[in-house]
Amino acid sequence: MFTGIIEEIGTVKSFKTISENAEIEVECLKVLEDTKIGDSIAINGVCQTVISMTDTSFTAEVSKETLGVTNFLTLKAGDKVNLERALTLNERIGGHIVSGHVDGVVKFLSSIRNSNNFYELVFEASDEISRYIIKKGSVTLNGISLTVVNIQGNTFKVAVIPHTFENTNLSYLKTTQNVNIETDVFAKYIEKFLLNERTTSMITEDFLKENGFI
Repeated sequence: MFTGIIEEIGTVKSFKTISENAEIEVECLKVLEDTKIGDSIAINGVCQTVISMTDTSFTAEVSKETLGVTNFLTLKAGDKVNLERALTLNERIGGHIVSGHVDGVVKFLSSIRNSNNFYELVFEASDEISRYIIKKGSVTLNGISLTVVNIQGNTFKVAVIPHTFENTNLSYLKTTQNVNIETDVFAKYIEKFLLNERTTSMITEDFLKENGFI
């Protein structure tokens, strides 16, 4: 579990495919503190397990499933990636609850810096993903917890403070580049709950009263 508050920008040292899977090595420093083999680190919002470490890098195995839904296949040596260690129980949740299970990618369209030095970033999502995006809702882009300020059709906009823009890989984005997205997990649970005919048949006024909802 993560929060979407990026701890460090790492640099891809190597990315190589192995059969249908891959292996990635990332150079970094801060996220290596207190990290051990088997721990989880989110790379661009993708939860990955550390399989080996050096004093300046860690390596993770990337599954075929992950390669199919993320932007990992476009990574190459020298690319900048956002890094966050898994949440511990004594940490404040400064962003929102992030699982590290990416839903897919969205396309970066543009970035505008307004008079208040805030950045407005515009992205385009597929129908499947945009159904979970709402105005003022939370999304995770390349592992960064952000709030949606506007959505029109499949296009949505997020506002980014200067600190976040300058301390994540958002500043490296190029037009049409794919960005990993994880939508709010609660939206998926609610949809599943409502679409399940057996479950929805149980949601009556008496049920809500008995369980303290009304």
